[in-house]
Amino acid sequence: MKAIVQDAYGPADVLRLRDVDRPTIGDEEVLVEVRAAAVDPGVWVLMTGRPYLMRLAGFGLRRPKGRGPGP
Repeated sequence: MKAIVQDAYGPADVLRLRDVDRPTIGDEEVLVEVRAAAVDPGVWVLMTGRPYLMRLAGFGLRRPKGRGPGP
């Protein structure tokens, strides 16, 4: 399946469309197909790695811990 991934902090140029493995679902979970998504200003700021204190708070010091933008 295709997904937008982020491997580094920075502007929108760091986002890439890649093939990723389909996530496995547990007994109490569902898999949802997303047809459209948006990035709000809060996610946009965290995508750039600012404020720098957020990196220390657990978002990843040198690169984001999560592969995609958003929660």
